[in-house]
Amino acid sequence: MQPILQVESLYKTFDSPNNGQLLAIANISFSVSPGEFLCIVGPSGSGKTTLLQILAGLLPATRGQVWLAGAPLTQPQPEISIVFQKPNLMPWRTVLDNVLLPLQIQAAPAVEAQRQGQEVLALVGLSEFAAAYPKQLSGGMEQRVAVARALIQQPQILLLDEPFGALDALTRERLNGELLRLWQSRNLTAIMVTHNIREAVFLADRVLVLSPRPATISAEFAINLPRPRPKGIEYSEEFGHLAYEIRQAIKD
Repeated sequence: MQPILQVESLYKTFDSPNNGQLLAIANISFSVSPGEFLCIVGPSGSGKTTLLQILAGLLPATRGQVWLAGAPLTQPQPEISIVFQKPNLMPWRTVLDNVLLPLQIQAAPAVEAQRQGQEVLALVGLSEFAAAYPKQLSGGMEQRVAVARALIQQPQILLLDEPFGALDALTRERLNGELLRLWQSRNLTAIMVTHNIREAVFLADRVLVLSPRPATISAEFAINLPRPRPKGIEYSEEFGHLAYEIRQAIKD
């Protein structure tokens, strides 16, 4: 199967305040298959978010290349949507209007945009909150709005940058289950950055471990757990073993 996304010999350098060069990413290569759920973990400051922004076309690589379905990826593409750490909702817009923003920017026909907006709100379980404003929502609901906004473009690839990191453990667990349901029902390819190792094991088909800066791929783990994930799998011996092995591979 041809990869949907391919990363070849990627480097990213930033100018530092002292007029020097800060190497954030060094010689990273990997590919992602259509329909795969890939998680990326590593120590804080290792370049995970920088890598995701390059994959989104939001940040240019210094060297190397990202390929989307065989074509060079050099700018944001409609096939790729991203969900950030913060939902970044506009407080003066309703939930539905926040979700519709990408289609409004594209000047999509209003009636069709409304239909799609209602459809994705139903997918994330927020139909009854379409007319609400962000200040009336919980943190978990705000992130579900952000996911709906990313899905409305009907992307092939969903990038997620620690989207549930600020939420309490129970809300995070519930949203991870919803994320898997959306990934499967929409036949998405997903790439998620997370600091939470157990979250990575629960969600992923494969986990990449980044080294401390400059980021390289220091380890890779295939997560051969059944899908859909059985209830309580997080407490199984195999799950615990995988989480332990990944933790051992992360060098602070």
